[in-house]
Amino acid sequence: MRAADLEQAIGWAADEGWNPGLDDLSAFLAADPEGFFTGTLNGEPVTSISAVRYGDSYGFIGFYICQENLRGKGYGLETWSHAIRHLEGRTIGLDGVIAQQDNYRKSGFEFAHRNIRMGGVATVDAPMDPRIAPLGLGIFASVREYDRNLFPEERTEFLKLWCAPNAATRRGFVFVEDGKLKGYGVIRQCQAGFKIGPLFADTPEIADSLFRALAGQVKGQSIYLDIPEPNPHAQELAERHELSAEFETARMYKGPAPALPLERTYGITTFELG
Repeated sequence: MRAADLEQAIGWAADEGWNPGLDDLSAFLAADPEGFFTGTLNGEPVTSISAVRYGDSYGFIGFYICQENLRGKGYGLETWSHAIRHLEGRTIGLDGVIAQQDNYRKSGFEFAHRNIRMGGVATVDAPMDPRIAPLGLGIFASVREYDRNLFPEERTEFLKLWCAPNAATRRGFVFVEDGKLKGYGVIRQCQAGFKIGPLFADTPEIADSLFRALAGQVKGQSIYLDIPEPNPHAQELAERHELSAEFETARMYKGPAPALPLERTYGITTFELG
């Protein structure tokens, strides 16, 4: 993809109701500058897909869209096949919408668990807790190390931009106790409202404190949290803060599924781009 193609694809994602973040793309491009593709028909872009490589062993597919009036003609499949080749030799993950899950199974993907988007209005105040601090450059090395145990591969270049504070669109917080990082989270502005993700924590109590710190930044506005169903404490956190299920996806893998501690995952990074 060229820059103009990326901007157009962001618009397509918005039309699909995915509600992408206002400045999400730069972080994913930093992770894999060659991981975004578009299919053209008569010189005009008609499909999009991301196939982002992390480290040597993992990749994730997202952003998979074909223009609605051209679906069912095989154009999307051509783009899909190219993305799969780009990730050849790796375990590949995706978050599949319900309508496409059977097609993904035909391509060798197997169901791992559901992810559920929870949405509502931020009603909490940020806690006055000395263990919670803004996520900044001084603690980035600890965040990178912490994240490595919760994501299948190293993603330093991605995290540098995803976690970079931006007063207008993006903020993050860490939870540090006895000199040890025990959780972190990021909230970012989207085309509608704000999304929290990732939200990683060692305990449900720490996750709740971080959630309140993040949601408290945008009190009175719409917020969204994408939770993994295998973590019941994530569901309890969302319901406690009056968030309701809006839609679901299936986390699916082609190749050996990574062994991730989902009990420490209270919000995944994002559905849209992987």
